[in-house]
Amino acid sequence: MDQNALNKIRQTVTGNPIVLYMKGTPQFPQCGFSGLAAQVLKACGVTDYVAVNVLADAEAYENLKYYANWPTFPQLYIKGELIGGSDIMKDLYEKGELQKLVESAKA
Repeated sequence: MDQNALNKIRQTVTGNPIVLYMKGTPQFPQCGFSGLAAQVLKACGVTDYVAVNVLADAEAYENLKYYANWPTFPQLYIKGELIGGSDIMKDLYEKGELQKLVESAKA
């Protein structure tokens, strides 16, 4: 566990309203779950968010699991708080709850 990497993650998730740690990019996701996460954000009308490609950021890839005690990718953070992965995002979206969370982040 690298304290500097954890501090960088903390700064990223608390300094930006919406952050998605994913494999690949929103335009070119490198796994189905990351692709689904990007699609769910798009369906919520979210176009302006920070997407971190964990495949290109070894520090984030190795240390993110310690930051929020969440072992898998993608990971969505809204206003510094871990929301979850693509399954949770999809579930919240279908209930209309994710839309409220992203709206609160824009405000």
